[in-house]
Amino acid sequence: MKLFIIAAVLAVAAAVPSSYKPEYKAPSYPAPSYPAPKYPTPSYPAPAYSAPAYKDNKYADITVTSQSDERNLDGSSQWSYAQSDYTTREESQAQKKMQGVAYDSYGKATYEDVMGNTNKGSSYWVSPEGEKFTLTWNADDAGFQPKGDHLPVAPVHEYELPVAPVHEYELPVAPVHIPFNGKGYKIY
Repeated sequence: MKLFIIAAVLAVAAAVPSSYKPEYKAPSYPAPSYPAPKYPTPSYPAPAYSAPAYKDNKYADITVTSQSDERNLDGSSQWSYAQSDYTTREESQAQKKMQGVAYDSYGKATYEDVMGNTNKGSSYWVSPEGEKFTLTWNADDAGFQPKGDHLPVAPVHEYELPVAPVHEYELPVAPVHIPFNGKGYKIY
């Protein structure tokens, strides 16, 4: 019976019209006013600076003709670009498991497998004198290895290094002092 009375009261409360007015207007505030500045503002216009004129800009017409950039979820990537003066560059990198040195909290070095980046790429360009250059490189756990016809080459080792002479010497023997016992005999 109590449940019936509670349900009836709730039904009557829900049927009564609400006094809430949905026409809500946000309050408006006047614009802020600031005191006049201590110093008068200048009446002259700000100077207009023109772009600097380059007299010797012989590369103004070079534009990028193609460009690509790809990033993969496994950490590898590759990118490249080409310009209207035939300059090109392409590069790729990938993650690789390498043997590396890790240090514990005591500073002790341990060798273990670590993830590192390998990188390879190439560039091509033409010098202002018209000489064509190609550079390729590879960078991995063996180090950075550039290759190009314009790079200097170390001289080839053609001779055998001299070997220091080995002399056998006899070291002089120091005289041995032999003590006497109390009776005048030598002890050997």
